[in-house]
Amino acid sequence: MKYKLLKNLFSRKPAALIAFLIALAAAVDSLRPLPRTTFAIEESQPAPAPSSGQQRGPVIHDLPNPAASAHSASLVDLGEQQLGAAWFSGSREGASDVSIVFSRFDGTQWQAPRVIASNEKLQDDQGRITRKLGNPVLWLDKEARLHLWFVSVAYGGWAGSSINHQISYDKGASWQPAEKLITSPFWNLSTLVRTPPLPLSDGGFALPVYHEFISKYSEWLRLDHSGKVVDKLRIDGARHQIQPSAVALAPNQAIMVTRDAGSGQNAIHVSLSDDAGRHWSNLEAVKLANPNASVALLRLNDGRLLLAYNPQESSRQQLALALSSDGKSWSPAMMLEVGQDSDEFSYPALLQDHAGMIHVAYTWKRTHIRLQSFTSEFLDSQAVKSRPVP
Repeated sequence: MKYKLLKNLFSRKPAALIAFLIALAAAVDSLRPLPRTTFAIEESQPAPAPSSGQQRGPVIHDLPNPAASAHSASLVDLGEQQLGAAWFSGSREGASDVSIVFSRFDGTQWQAPRVIASNEKLQDDQGRITRKLGNPVLWLDKEARLHLWFVSVAYGGWAGSSINHQISYDKGASWQPAEKLITSPFWNLSTLVRTPPLPLSDGGFALPVYHEFISKYSEWLRLDHSGKVVDKLRIDGARHQIQPSAVALAPNQAIMVTRDAGSGQNAIHVSLSDDAGRHWSNLEAVKLANPNASVALLRLNDGRLLLAYNPQESSRQQLALALSSDGKSWSPAMMLEVGQDSDEFSYPALLQDHAGMIHVAYTWKRTHIRLQSFTSEFLDSQAVKSRPVP
């Protein structure tokens, strides 16, 4: 009886047979074990201490923005004392005029931002309708390829997003056409990105991503050298946990922190991996508040972890840093911004450049992106000041 039902279905609807065969092929392919890999960790040399014991920082730059609104910055070290930044800019979040813009710091000042992705350009690249863009992520690999990932939506809200990937071979001066990542054999919807990937020893990289359609949870994509998805993993205990930010601690070890998007705990959650991301521990809350806002994690040259986050359970009018040696115990909050109830300082991005300078970029009241830069010595001085008096 079951055989007859399938025969009748496929004889009347050849498209159903084609879809079934594609899904079956994808399922069989996913059963093949992937070669084991490890995280590619560069041994960073500590930056020289500031002359005369000076603690340099913070140096503040307000990046020029070509439109009324700016949000969701990403940072990259381009070498030779140059930085790159990307964010989405337009009249407001989700508007049809929003584009992804890119600006370069030439060692002295930030250049005027240039549009590197727009609805019109993406439609030309892919031949698909695009209605809004968001969440750019920059990353420079060992071959000096500058990668850009960002989300796009054809219909509906952010839950209907897909991820796009494009590459620049001249550090952002020009870009190849954007390609859509295939993260699911059907629909290919609701995979979003927010934070940078982790390079792997096989030449590929692992990209922390998240899902928002019907249910919200964090995921882990393994990409090959070209950026094609070769594996996808859902993080255990990740319900209501999105926008994961991860860093490698050792060739096989990594830590992930997430944004609490409705668990009721209003706290940052943490997960650990001991096998280069093949498996992750259940996400568990730590004693760090989170008001349903994006967080950023960075492993400093000295091995410590630096976190940028909003240190309260509701609203985004404060932005802070915290330090940890293990990802479980964290220093008191070191405040970067303290505003009024209606103010917003959010979506931080962290970077330590080759000279050892630490940079944090973030949305400043939705009008532009602000960047604060300082030495690790200045960070340590602020950590001492933030400790409670015995």
